Amino acid sequence: MKLLQTWLAALPGYLWSGWGAIASLLLGMALWEALAAHYGPLVLPTPLETAQTLLQLMQGSSSESLWPQLAVTARRAFAGLALALGLGSVLGVVAGMSMTASMMARPWVTVLLGTPPIAWLVLAMLWFGTGDGTPVFTVFIAGFPVVFAGGLQGARTLERRWRDLADAYRVPWHMRVVDIYLPHVLSYLFPVWIVALGSAWKVVVMAELLSVSDGVGAALASTRAQLDMSGTLAWISTVVLVLLGIEYLILEPIKREIEAWRDAGGRMG
Repeated sequence: MKLLQTWLAALPGYLWSGWGAIASLLLGMALWEALAAHYGPLVLPTPLETAQTLLQLMQGSSSESLWPQLAVTARRAFAGLALALGLGSVLGVVAGMSMTASMMARPWVTVLLGTPPIAWLVLAMLWFGTGDGTPVFTVFIAGFPVVFAGGLQGARTLERRWRDLADAYRVPWHMRVVDIYLPHVLSYLFPVWIVALGSAWKVVVMAELLSVSDGVGAALASTRAQLDMSGTLAWISTVVLVLLGIEYLILEPIKREIEAWRDAGGRMG
């Protein structure tokens, strides 16, 4: 019994916090089941029917099964996301270090944020055709302004007192970057990275739906043409499950480690 208590106490906090999310998902499944019973399978299949279709897709061996299509979509999503995170973070932080650069960048960020992804998709189809360039570019341009704004805000809000304190104690530059500047900037960047990740998957599926012949989006277009509701929901569930897995199993633990300095600072204060 004591060993069990020790093991439970050692579980990371984010696992316990996940119970609320699980309860919310189960409530959503119950609502889904009720709506499916009311409208029928032609309009909304039950969760069990969708799960069975998803299992069939996972067990398929053809190129149209789940894993090859998911791999294609993931490659495009992460390629565009990597460009958005890299360029957006660096350029945003650099712009945030200068008041002039911040003022000059603000209207462009507003324009990019205000332009709907479907408009960029149409332009990308004209520029890049029906290859990988269209979904990758659309993902990049949808995520870049969000990440840029986060980096800019993080650089602009670094408190002057921390810099003055570092100057007074003559803290080496590498310690300033690692212990002062980087944790603060990352506390602003990480939430927008998560937003960009979710946006990347939604945008890449939309781009594939309209511009290419493979990937999850193309599979959704095929199930739509065949009026296959259970297949459509199975592909949608695939994307949702991937996003939940990435956020709760990878991003959330990293986020807690990055923001641990806030709790330490609060206890010191």
